[in-house]
Amino acid sequence: MMMMMMMMMMMMMMMMMMMMMMMMMMMMMMMMMMMMMMMMMMMMMMMMMMMMMMMMMIMMMMMMMMMMMMMMMMMMMMMMMMMMMMMMMMMMMMMMRSIMIMIQNRDIERKF
Repeated sequence: MMMMMMMMMMMMMMMMMMMMMMMMMMMMMMMMMMMMMMMMMMMMMMMMMMMMMMMMMIMMMMMMMMMMMMMMMMMMMMMMMMMMMMMMMMMMMMMMRSIMIMIQNRDIERKF
C-alpha cells in the first residue's frame, strides 16, 4: 500500500512537472511570437517613414524645379521687354534725327 501511494505521488509529481514545462514552453513561444510581431511592426513603420521621406524629397525637388523655371521665364520676359524698349528708343531716335534733318533742309532752302 505504501508503495502504491509513493508511486502515485511520484506520478503526480511527474505530471505536474510536465505540465509546468509545457506551460513554460508555451509562454516562451508566445513571447517569441510577440517579439517577432513587434519587430515586424517596427520594420514596417521604418519602411513607411522612409517612403514618406522620399516622397517629400521628390516633392521638394519638383517645387524647386518649378521655381527655377518660373524665374527663368521671368528673366526671359524682362530681357524681351528690355530689348523692345531699346528698339523703341532706337526707332524714336531715328525718327527724331530724320525730322531734324528735314527741318534743317527746309531752313537751308529758305535761306537760298
